[in-house]
Amino acid sequence: MKKFISSFVAITLVTGVFTACNDSKKVVANKDKPVIFFNRQPSDPKTGEIDMSSMNWNDKTFYVGFDAASGGIVQGKLITDFLATSDSSSIDRNGDGIIGYVLCIGDVGHNDSKARTEGIRKALGTWNGTTAPKTVKEGLATVGDKELKVVELEGKPMTGSDGSTWNSAAATESMNNWVEKFGNAIDMVISNNDGMAMGCLQASNFPDGVPIFGYDANSDAIEAIGAGKLTGTVSQNVDAQAAATLQLIRNTLDGLTESEIVKTGITKTDKYGNKITAGIDYIPAMKALLAQNTGVNKDNWIYYTAGTRDVAIKHTNAREKKVLLTLYNGSDDFLASSYLPALNYYAPLLGLNLTIVQGDGQNESSCLNGFVNVDEYDAYAINMIKTNSGRSYLQKLN
Repeated sequence: MKKFISSFVAITLVTGVFTACNDSKKVVANKDKPVIFFNRQPSDPKTGEIDMSSMNWNDKTFYVGFDAASGGIVQGKLITDFLATSDSSSIDRNGDGIIGYVLCIGDVGHNDSKARTEGIRKALGTWNGTTAPKTVKEGLATVGDKELKVVELEGKPMTGSDGSTWNSAAATESMNNWVEKFGNAIDMVISNNDGMAMGCLQASNFPDGVPIFGYDANSDAIEAIGAGKLTGTVSQNVDAQAAATLQLIRNTLDGLTESEIVKTGITKTDKYGNKITAGIDYIPAMKALLAQNTGVNKDNWIYYTAGTRDVAIKHTNAREKKVLLTLYNGSDDFLASSYLPALNYYAPLLGLNLTIVQGDGQNESSCLNGFVNVDEYDAYAINMIKTNSGRSYLQKLN
């Protein structure tokens, strides 16, 4: 049985019959059950400092994401490599000797968004020590056989009218406004994710031929690269993240301890014959498993069209366990189109029955109010709306 809860309404999809929650009569206290944070790392939204109080909730608490700092560097290099192999006369549209770009920022309080903004600005020389909007300096980049100045014309958070962040509709509106404001001074468009990049492409006045870069390698973005509309994106290896989130739960429920929890089925084959194929690193200081990133452009996009399900994750014959999982926004482009399908694919292979609570992307209560009946579950996977909300979920497990 697989359940989806959105706006406090439970939608039940029958996929099978679940078995008993526990293999024995032993009762495990909620505070001692596995807790996996994923996609949104518990942290201070202003400083980015990791919330180790939440991460140290118990010895079965971990975070699964991707190497955000490395991802920002990969995106920055994707952009500078493109410029270095381009004709300066075709990139510098108005011939003023300046590469002007606009930047779609996802969420100023999100560590991943900060890392991408930093990586972009450092690569282009516009980094001025902060990811804050409008705090940049003039940069320099090699474009073909020339060194041209680089200016961030404007960078702004894409916040929807409902308060949701990473908003593609807001990106469409901003792109229309940017073209009216800056005209042919816009030589490049850069986005913290694919959803906003695709939103920019939806603008009625998006200038033909202007290079545009996203992040996430969503299926529609990959198709757009193949069609010559999107210039590049970065894969954060969503399948490795989804599989690792569930593998950690499986490992802890199978009684593994210490380093075996973060190695088994991840960097070494588990007893069922499963092992994640993609690169993923464990960072002990953060209790974090981080998937590696790869750049995607016209030279390799075709590889990503065939699907990226990890065939090395096959099955388990362990007794099924129940997991309560929250998703910060059921309408988020990346989570809805990439992460959630991956979770649903790997969960039955690892013997896990997911009950999914979908939030509205704005109010933490839209997830917290569905994080109920916690005694019924063997483990919890948490994707928060605000990165400093970890304790709010953990308090429900006391």
